[in-house]
Amino acid sequence: MSDTVLTLHEAALLLGVHYMTAYRYVRLGLLDAEKVGGTWQVQSSVLESFRSGLGPTPVNPDSRRRRAPWAERLEARLVAGDGRGAWGVVEAALAGGAELDEVYLDILAPAMQSIGARWAAGELDISVEHRATGIAFRIIGQLGPRFSRRGRTRGTVLVGAPAGERHSLPLAIVADLLRGEGWEVSDLGADMPSESFIHAAREFSDLVAIGVSVTNPEHLDSASELCHALKASVGEHVYVAVGGAAVRDTEHARSLGADGWASSAREFARQISGESEADTA
Repeated sequence: MSDTVLTLHEAALLLGVHYMTAYRYVRLGLLDAEKVGGTWQVQSSVLESFRSGLGPTPVNPDSRRRRAPWAERLEARLVAGDGRGAWGVVEAALAGGAELDEVYLDILAPAMQSIGARWAAGELDISVEHRATGIAFRIIGQLGPRFSRRGRTRGTVLVGAPAGERHSLPLAIVADLLRGEGWEVSDLGADMPSESFIHAAREFSDLVAIGVSVTNPEHLDSASELCHALKASVGEHVYVAVGGAAVRDTEHARSLGADGWASSAREFARQISGESEADTA
């Protein structure tokens, strides 16, 4: 089949499905399509690949979960500004067996990281990145309550970003993941002055750990100021970790005044669990 452009109606006819079924494939990120002048268009080569087995062919559910490029599908919907389609990709991933933490760390985070890299490379306008971030926050808003756990908490964890740092999406992700692990989490969000961060830390008698996120290297100085101020204020019994794209490794984190480096949300959760066990031993 030559690489011509088909309407979604034509694609549906070639697939032998109803138009709404083909539209659902697009919304779920299973079939790549572009909306031009109010009409969905599909490259014939894309349709051929879909028909050849890259689409929703019946396979073992576990195998399908491993093979499905959910992050790429979500990224396409986010870039298109398609909030409903982005949520459809998340629902499809969950139906395919993905756990909540996998949706955050293996689907949503990689999609947003790729969009950020494409913006930095000049491939996407900043408006696209901001729009995608807004949709990502709405997805987190829908999934967040599912992380809540009943019963006694393991203690309080405080997370936030230093003054000047404007990326709050990583904080929202780690906050929900920690809540799913049984922690009470206070998320201060982005651009938090050191004195206000310290004020918040002093509110909790059961404070176990503090996570500081830094995405932009320009704000490493403010992160260092914050980490040193926190350690002087809360004492040695509270574990302070710093993470984010601007922090290279453990040595770098400690040079900023932190106790350790959180290379990922999963790693931060592991660290504070170990810290908690040490404190109670």
